[in-house]
Amino acid sequence: MTPTIRDVYGASLARYGLLDERVVVLDADVSASTRTGTFAQACPDRFFNVGIAEANMAAMAAGLASEGKIPFINTFAVFMTTLGALSARTFAGYGRLNIKFMGAYGGVSDAYDGATHHSVEDLAIMRAIPGIQVLVASDAVLTDWLVRNAIAVNAPMYIRLSRDAMPPLYPEGESFTLGQGKVLRQGTDVTVMTCGILGSIALQAADILALDGFSVRVVDHFTIKPIDKDLVRRCARETQAIVTAEEHSVVGGLGSAVAEVLVRDGLNVPLEMAGIPDCYTQSGSYAALLAAYGLDAAALAVRIRSVLARAR
Repeated sequence: MTPTIRDVYGASLARYGLLDERVVVLDADVSASTRTGTFAQACPDRFFNVGIAEANMAAMAAGLASEGKIPFINTFAVFMTTLGALSARTFAGYGRLNIKFMGAYGGVSDAYDGATHHSVEDLAIMRAIPGIQVLVASDAVLTDWLVRNAIAVNAPMYIRLSRDAMPPLYPEGESFTLGQGKVLRQGTDVTVMTCGILGSIALQAADILALDGFSVRVVDHFTIKPIDKDLVRRCARETQAIVTAEEHSVVGGLGSAVAEVLVRDGLNVPLEMAGIPDCYTQSGSYAALLAAYGLDAAALAVRIRSVLARAR
């Protein structure tokens, strides 16, 4: 059975935290959900439950980081990037403090709790803050690397996690480089640029389209900021069109990051953005919500066909 992203995160945080005493973990009273309770059991002296006080948690992390600690702060992504945004901007971005903002339950993965708990603008918010790197987990292997990388790299980061399991994309031991996307499948007709769970969904859509002879390249842009500009440019030149697919608003996320590269470089290629429209989300099962916003394989295949028709 594929482990959930939150379970992988909790286990990795405990495993690597045991190896580095600089790692401290703060949680806004949701450790059973974020799975930081695993770290608390392994390293109780370095775990702090701050209560439902997200802004204070981020400010506390700034003090710890200024003394050489590596604070991982944890709550649901929607609260991390709204209530914690001032500290992210002032202390982490402007102050260059080594704080790791860990956004649990990203996108619509907190399915039944609805719009108040869904996080579909977090990437846009954090991407706009100078100096903060923005990354998105897309499977268990990458999640484990994201934790190791966060400890190793002295820079503020926002890392979006998920409540649910994600189908495996990478083999154990896969190597990753910050700022470089990964080509999940080669193709020559169109490139689908994804992050998070949309990587596996895009592969399913590519299978659907392969039955009709279409060759679909699929890319995992797990680093939203810095975006892999070279990979965007190469795909724009080598395929006829680009589709971005993300569990995030179409405003300000991966699609916007890709569009900025295309426009600045004068790359005239048709672009389709699949994501959450500019609206508040509904409640429902995770699968039903993805389907409702056109983020299942069948709907994504339709969007890919549409942009290919424009390209031809």
